[in-house]
Amino acid sequence: MASSIKKIGVMTSGGDAPGMNAAIRSVVRTCAFHNIKCMGIYRGYQGLIEGDLEEMDARSVRNIINRGGTILKSARSQDFRTKEGRKKAHETLVANEVDALVVIGGDGSFTGGMVFNEEFGYPVIGIPGTIDNDIFGTKSTLGYDTALNTAVEAIDRIRDTASSHDRLFFIEVMGRDAGHIALNVGVGAGAEEILIPEEDMGLDRLLESLKTSRVSGKTSSIVVVAEGDKIGKNVFQLAEYVEENMPGYDIRVSVLGHMQRGGTPSCADRVLASRMGVKAVETLLEGKSNFMVGINNDELSLTPLDRAVKGKSEIDKELIRVSEIMSI
Repeated sequence: MASSIKKIGVMTSGGDAPGMNAAIRSVVRTCAFHNIKCMGIYRGYQGLIEGDLEEMDARSVRNIINRGGTILKSARSQDFRTKEGRKKAHETLVANEVDALVVIGGDGSFTGGMVFNEEFGYPVIGIPGTIDNDIFGTKSTLGYDTALNTAVEAIDRIRDTASSHDRLFFIEVMGRDAGHIALNVGVGAGAEEILIPEEDMGLDRLLESLKTSRVSGKTSSIVVVAEGDKIGKNVFQLAEYVEENMPGYDIRVSVLGHMQRGGTPSCADRVLASRMGVKAVETLLEGKSNFMVGINNDELSLTPLDRAVKGKSEIDKELIRVSEIMSI
């Protein structure tokens, strides 16, 4: 594969996600396969500005495919938001003879890459790494499948307690702007109700649903709440409201929080990361730039970075209907 690119930089940026290490490994080894060099950039754009780079080869990424987090670390960079900061980052790449960049992260990371490409004409390819699965142009992002499995396992354990003590549990999962985790986890864990930002259920309807569940013979219930749900200010206020209006329920709240981000990546995330890493490097070698690698209908695809950033991921309407049927 003929190309003018001789060295590629790879970084992780924004929130960490299981599968990022697998993607780093794939990028590095694909570079090695095509006899080009690879530079690992530590701490995202901030590390790029400060020159925190290290050459990596196929052996540099051994035994990391199974590790959560990111060996390259991650950081949010206020400096990169300035033109002066981006100029320093570009100077670092030029000084280290890095010809192109692979950015593993979410929409904020892609926005940075897109601006960098516009200002300096620098080749950039994005790999979506975020557990929220809220990136347009891909059916699944790295870390999403692992986060689902982690959350379902936790809720299964909580349900044991809920059943033993006839309790109603409100369980908050991640998803500030999108309800993909809550919807899929809710269906997978058999939740009685699922509250997501895309569907404003309303307090009255929630109370009515819980009352119906109680009349039907349910003595315990699980309500999965996306952190970005708009019904209450937060999950604790929501629980207090239900407790005031349904005093017969013994209510508890559990916030799963950052445990959803950590842990060993699932097989699905490892395979997806491996496929995306190969596609990212080979796309750059083909002379293409300013794209995000995604997966749709089990086929890898390319979406322009501006569309990936500005587009909106769609919630699965059919799965919402399934959840309503299952909660009867």
